[in-house]
Formats: sequence, structure tokens, C-alpha cells
Amino acid sequence: MRARTAIFCSVADQGVAALTNILVLVAAARLSTVADFARFSAVYLVFTVLLGVSGAYTGQPLVLRRGAGEDTRGACRSAAVFTVGASAALGGLLAAVCLLVPGDTARALMMLGLVLPVVLGQDALRYAFSTLRRPHLALGADVLRLACVLGALSVQEYGATPARLILVWGLSALPALLLSAVLLHRATAGTPLLLGPLLRRGHLGQRFVIEFGVGNATSQLSVLGLGAVANPLLVGALRGATTLFGPLNVLFTSATSFGPPLLSRIGDERRRTRTTAGLAAVLAATAALWATGLALLPEAAGRELLGDTWPAAASLLPATGSQYAAMAVGTCGLLALRMLDPRTTLSIQVVFSLTAVAFMAGGYALGGVPGAAWGLCLGSVCKAAATWTRVALLRRRAPVERTVSAGALPSAP
Repeated sequence: MRARTAIFCSVADQGVAALTNILVLVAAARLSTVADFARFSAVYLVFTVLLGVSGAYTGQPLVLRRGAGEDTRGACRSAAVFTVGASAALGGLLAAVCLLVPGDTARALMMLGLVLPVVLGQDALRYAFSTLRRPHLALGADVLRLACVLGALSVQEYGATPARLILVWGLSALPALLLSAVLLHRATAGTPLLLGPLLRRGHLGQRFVIEFGVGNATSQLSVLGLGAVANPLLVGALRGATTLFGPLNVLFTSATSFGPPLLSRIGDERRRTRTTAGLAAVLAATAALWATGLALLPEAAGRELLGDTWPAAASLLPATGSQYAAMAVGTCGLLALRMLDPRTTLSIQVVFSLTAVAFMAGGYALGGVPGAAWGLCLGSVCKAAATWTRVALLRRRAPVERTVSAGALPSAP
């Protein structure tokens, strides 16, 4: 496959996967009361964290492999089997524990445990197809999943319980999983199944899980925790607001995934940094325009998107839009750091993820749900400022020093 076609299929696959997640939340908001959508959002937030951990542990190390020889094909097969097995064990434990706990949220979590091998297994196969340089197969499977999930949720009645919606959503991914499994088996048949390296100490995925935990899961789990101890509607309001900015997440993911190989074609380091800064400005402006468009939506159109959750989500649009503009700048700052010295990103993720959590909690104490949203925005602003400050400091180093620093990085397994 030509490079341009592969990039198009990969970006389109990211877009379809993100669109599926967005439409699932939109459909759940329209089918649920405000309280039930808050419960659904909390459970879906748990899934989002587990999805990120799974991708960081097995998916990201997998796509770093080069070539499509027997070792790579075997690694793809092993990663898929490992993900399904591990998620089945974790999901079974989650379902067993929640079976003993009363309440609608516990029943929804039990359903999540039952469908966890399906949804995480299907996502792992996307990474495998990308590694095998067949992103069109991942795109086809994700389009099938989108059609199935929309069809399944469209026949549900208003007032469906969170547990029912979680079960319907999870089982709708089964056709895509089966199709992907057949295609992967045809591509990797006869290769060895090696699960040991995935459990060995020093596996590259362990580092990526730490980075994901401090960079993404911390803020999401803090929202979940604050909703549990303070106001459960906080989860639904913030989740509804961030759902509206889902397309920007696709842009950010595409920038970090395809930015380094494209920017590496620019020979001069100063020009690469300036180009990355220009990309930050473009993405930040896009976020501002997107937030403005959402703010101008009539209330009737907003309720068509998020149902009864729209008023609470609409009140957070200024804060969430500002946060995404700052996230655009920070994302491109991290992209620049990965090209200069990738080892510097972990410390920034740790410090400023915890800072954002502190700002969110403090904002909630001072101003309720809007204060929590502005606290998250302030955390993103500080993180963006720190990344570009570090970029400026690294550019002052001698080129030889940076070359040695980059050469010391661990290679992919």
C-alpha cells in the first residue's frame, strides 16, 4: 500500500473509532434520564481507562515493530490472544465482584465485565492490522462495528437502564471482532504464539502504561472519584461537554501518530520546531472555532445531541473549549519534545497531570461543576507552558548532546 493511502486509512480508522465512541455517548444521553446518563458515563469512563491501559501495554509496543516478517506476524497474533485472555480474566473478576454489590451502577459494571473481552479484543486487532501494514482491514472492521452499534442502540426505548445499554453496546462489537479474528488468522497462521515476552519484566508496554496513567487516566479517574464523593452529576456534565469535542481528539491523535515521520523529513531542527509551533497554532484555532460553533447551537439542536444533559454541558463550553485550545498547544509541545528528547515527557506528564487534578478539585470547591471545568483548563494551560519551556531549553543544548541522548533510548522489543 502506498504511504498516502496507508496514512489516509489510518486517519480514517481513528476517525471512525472516535465517531463510534461519540455516537454511543450521544445515543445513551438521548435514551437516558440525566441520572441514568451519569451512571452510564461513569461506567463508560471505566471502560475508557481500561481501553487506554490495554492499548498502552500491548498496542503501542506492537506498532513500533518494523517489517512484516514471521516475528512481527507472531507478535500480532500473540498480542491479540493475550489481550482477549487478560480482559476475560479481568472482566470475569469485575463481574463477580459487582454481582455482590447492589445498585444500578454495579449492575452496569457487571455488564461491562462480561463484554470486556469483546470490546478490548476488537481494539487490539486494530493495532495488529496497523502493524501488518493493512490499515484498510482495521478501517473495514471499525465501519462494521459503527453500523452494528448504531443499529443496536437505535431500537432501544427511552429509559433503558445503564446495564442494558452497556450490554447492547458491548455485544454489538462481536461481528467486528469475529471478522477481524478471521482476517488476522489468515495473515498470521503458522506463526508461534509467544505470551511470555508480554509478561516479562522490562516489557516496553510497562513504560507506556505509566505514561498513560499519569497523562490520561489520572484526570479521568479524578472526575469519577469526585463524582462519587461529591456530586454524581459532575461526571455526566463533564463527560457530555467533552463528548462534543470528540473530533478534536481525532486531530490530536493523528498529530501525535503521524507527526514525527512527516516532520522528520525537515532536515533543519529549527524549522521542525517552528513547523510544530505552527501546527499548535492551527489546532488551537480549530478548537476555538469548534467551541464557538457549539456555543451558537440552538437549544433544540443541543438537546438533539445530548438530550437532558445538554443544559449542564452547554454551561461548560467556554471552559472546555479553552481547555482544548490549551491541549492543542500542549500536544504539539509534547510532539516537539519527542523529536528532541523523548525521555523528557514522562516527568511533565506526572507533574502536570497531578496539578490538573488539584486544580479541578480546588475549582469544584470554589465554584462547583463550572469551577471544576475551569480547573481542568488551568491545568492544561500550565502543561502547555511547561512543554514549550522545555522545548526552548532543549534547543539551547549542543546538537551532539541531543544525538547521544536520543541514541540511549531503549529499542522496541
